[in-house]
Amino acid sequence: MTDTSPSAEAAPGLPRLRSALTTFPPYIPGKPPAEVPGLTPYKLSSNENHLPPLPAVLETMAAHAVAPAAYPDDAAAALRRELADRLGVGTDNLVVTTGASELLVALTQITSDATTEAIYPWPSFEMYPQTTGLAGSTRIEVPLRSDGTHDLAAMAAAITEATSLIILCSPNNPTGPVLRDAEVREFLTAVPDHVVVALDEAYWEFANTPGAVDGLELVADHPNVVLLRTFSKAHGLAGLRVGYGVGHPSVIAGLLKAVIPFGVTDLSQAAALESLRHWDEVIDRARQIATIRDGFAAGLRTQGWEVPEAQGNFVWLPLGPLSDAFEDACVAAAIAVRNLGDGVRISIGPPEALDRVLEVAAAFRAEHFG
Repeated sequence: MTDTSPSAEAAPGLPRLRSALTTFPPYIPGKPPAEVPGLTPYKLSSNENHLPPLPAVLETMAAHAVAPAAYPDDAAAALRRELADRLGVGTDNLVVTTGASELLVALTQITSDATTEAIYPWPSFEMYPQTTGLAGSTRIEVPLRSDGTHDLAAMAAAITEATSLIILCSPNNPTGPVLRDAEVREFLTAVPDHVVVALDEAYWEFANTPGAVDGLELVADHPNVVLLRTFSKAHGLAGLRVGYGVGHPSVIAGLLKAVIPFGVTDLSQAAALESLRHWDEVIDRARQIATIRDGFAAGLRTQGWEVPEAQGNFVWLPLGPLSDAFEDACVAAAIAVRNLGDGVRISIGPPEALDRVLEVAAAFRAEHFG
């Protein structure tokens, strides 16, 4: 269904854009750190992997940066074959996209329009309202519980005949908790088979809590579940934009009609493929980051902060109205964090950066809480 209704009244002589654009904010990337004399700046605002790609990946990138005039393999066949072998699925269960973000856009396009409703938790990834809103779908934002977890009962209660897409996020960005396998399976019993359920697992490699949902097993058991994953986080390839989806062949066939042709470059495919071949090293480094994250979260809790379960490569501080002041304190210390209005998300970075954040947090708590 095409949205032809006018937006907010345009200035004379300017084009009229879709009214749906007025219903959601633009995506705003993490800010860079401020320059402060005598201090090394650290960007902890974008959930980037602070470790460099593996040496073999860098070598592969250099070797493949030779033919920019040629289009890449649109099917990403080699990458899909090895992904299929690694994940234990068929190649017809896989689609490779320019990051998980494009996958989310495509999934929304093939499920949603102005006649449908989309359900997702909130706060969560900031692109959920953007992609569903741009499709014209009615957005149902279900508040998280006080501990930062999905309220699956409330999400199930929000399902109507118009529901076409439900998005789950585990670990949830920005709050950190994972979904448990048992609770998701119970939730899926309340979801009609025709409703697509997207499980966003961008940070799954960092999760180390028992009982976390296993997206691959869910996809195998439920044809309406689609798994969203990425090479941006644990693999450290955010700048190359490689994501992938796992789902039923019928859904994958639909996604292939919606993704950008030739979107994933030859260089990006080669780097992702090489990183995939070093799977154990990637997982080991993710576990190292998780250990640092757990120590950082423990340090904040020792100071008296209420930190939700942290299972991504970030920690969430639910600061409410003090979020702006905390961000300002970090800026003064040459640290960039992500202020989302009702809290601050801090990405895991080098130990010296996290030590500085702990110093800022301790001073801030003493100033504001006595």
